[in-house]
Amino acid sequence: MTTREVAQQLVEFCKQGKALEARSLYSKDVVSVEARVMQNGSRETIGLDGVLAKAHWSKANNEVHSEKIEGPLVAGSHFCVHFTYDVTFRPTGVRNTLDELGVYEVKDGKIVREEFFYPI
Repeated sequence: MTTREVAQQLVEFCKQGKALEARSLYSKDVVSVEARVMQNGSRETIGLDGVLAKAHWSKANNEVHSEKIEGPLVAGSHFCVHFTYDVTFRPTGVRNTLDELGVYEVKDGKIVREEFFYPI
């Protein structure tokens, strides 16, 4: 798949609420980078299993009231997607709007790196 095809497929999965099904688009050695340090003491998660665990944690801990997904914007081997979520963090009951930019790198038809930018 081309970078554009991977990007469009990822956005489609996300818009359908099937982000976890997008795992077929990822390299098994993918690197995921958050804007803040996570519970593991690092900003990075390495490997598909870790990325899926992070996604499961997010789904279990956040009630999503609405979402807006814009993009993708493709440039060479990279693309970005703008995510806006209205969520309640279940452990605290606090409702927030999350505004996030995901930047992805594709090699050999698979996402090999993703990095998320948001206010911390």
